[in-house]
Amino acid sequence: MDEPSPPGTGGRHAAPVSRAAIVGAAAAVVVLLGAVAAFAVSRSDDGSPVAAPAPRVTVSGSARAAASHSSAAKPATTTSKSPAARAKPATTTKPGGFATTFYDSFDGAAGTGLNRSRYRYDTGPGSKFGTGEIETMTDSTRNVFHDGQGHLVLRALHSGSDPGSGWTSGRFETESASFGAAKGGVVRMEASIRQPDVTRSNGAGYWPAFWMLGNGLRAGGTWPAIGEVDILEDVNGRSSVFGTLHCGVNPGGPCGESSGLGSGEQACGGCRTGFHTYAVEIDRSVSPEQIRWYLDGRNYFTLRQTRVDATTWSRAVDHGFFIIFDLAMGGGFPAAFGGGPNGDTVSGGEMKIDYLAVYAKAG
Repeated sequence: MDEPSPPGTGGRHAAPVSRAAIVGAAAAVVVLLGAVAAFAVSRSDDGSPVAAPAPRVTVSGSARAAASHSSAAKPATTTSKSPAARAKPATTTKPGGFATTFYDSFDGAAGTGLNRSRYRYDTGPGSKFGTGEIETMTDSTRNVFHDGQGHLVLRALHSGSDPGSGWTSGRFETESASFGAAKGGVVRMEASIRQPDVTRSNGAGYWPAFWMLGNGLRAGGTWPAIGEVDILEDVNGRSSVFGTLHCGVNPGGPCGESSGLGSGEQACGGCRTGFHTYAVEIDRSVSPEQIRWYLDGRNYFTLRQTRVDATTWSRAVDHGFFIIFDLAMGGGFPAAFGGGPNGDTVSGGEMKIDYLAVYAKAG
């Protein structure tokens, strides 16, 4: 189905931002909150009403005790699964006719960090991302580690008594920035993920994401013109999924930034307690070109090239991407659904990645 984006989706771009951009982003969040509260429905391409995500008011609990809420425990030492036994994931949804161009089953030894030949950490304060996040991203194995059971874990930890500060978490991206569809071809990016096992009552501020940025960003290009494809986002333990394309200029422009063009909130039952498959396909073999979003193999949103002008689409889509995983805390998107971390938000929530796969079909 085709739907417009909800108010307040927001971008996840990784470029360091200027003071003016940060001020602009803060102003956009204020506008965003008003938009979420004011809109009961949005409209599809044919003018029919489409439900927009409703805002949720979260009442803060009592202040944390002065004692630290941080978990000092290291990842438990467990026996790694046999790589041979995990050569291919049972849940893969690779389409027929596609070749596997990248695959990782995250079989590292328990407590180890990223394979730096394939990935790079994106560290530093969340404020540098321009999204209002409050965590500090680290390369510590307390925040980013293999669990020895075939998963890569991103874990958010809190220390201190102020829920609005003291958070650390993890964010990383692929070294390769060539994951794209050749002219006339198709590419599929897919991962099996368990969202943090938090709820609406104790997960305010959690913001897990699996997404991509256009390779032009690494060559000095600007967001959102270089293209951002959000494959999975959820906030505040809602057990949902949002799929979005960011493109054009910010604010406004043909892609309605900073909201972008997206699916709206989709229910994702059991996604906090079990692994589910999230995927996106960029299809340049059809006219008009398409981007399709999938949850457990179900195509829940399709965006066609005709939604924007040809130049905007080409600059955002027709090139390579690098892939990103992160577990943010706070920011504009969680705020649009009730706020950031509060006195009831738990420390130690984990986003687990079972595998990452890229499949491609030539034109």
